[in-house]
Amino acid sequence: MFVKYQKIIFSSLMIVLSFLIMAQVVLAAVEDTTGLNTTAKQGFGSSVITNNSDLPTMIGRIIGTGLAFLGVVFFVLILYAGLGWILSMGNEEKIKQSKDMIIAAILGLIVVLGAYAITMLIPIIFEGSAINPTVTPAAK
Repeated sequence: MFVKYQKIIFSSLMIVLSFLIMAQVVLAAVEDTTGLNTTAKQGFGSSVITNNSDLPTMIGRIIGTGLAFLGVVFFVLILYAGLGWILSMGNEEKIKQSKDMIIAAILGLIVVLGAYAITMLIPIIFEGSAINPTVTPAAK
């Protein structure tokens, strides 16, 4: 019976995620009429979507997007494991599986946060600023 609910939850999640992904693709192709680029310029100091970005900036954005996506994946894993624990109805084997999944998700989140910290630390070490990587330290 639990397998039936797993299939329904998984199918529903995939449908919702596919609609969300398609909305992003469609909105990315539309000209900025909502002012999001203007807001991004105020918050980040430059446009988030540019065609002439240099390679390190594009790689940094890709890594940031990937890490954000992994954060969502870990949230879904913890939510799924929590639901499994709740729906286990006292079955010790299912409770143990859910606990193990929660522990694995937390450890994975720690690894991802460590990777993010390292990617934020490298520009500080080599260029002196993680906020604006184009600024170089003054020559002595």
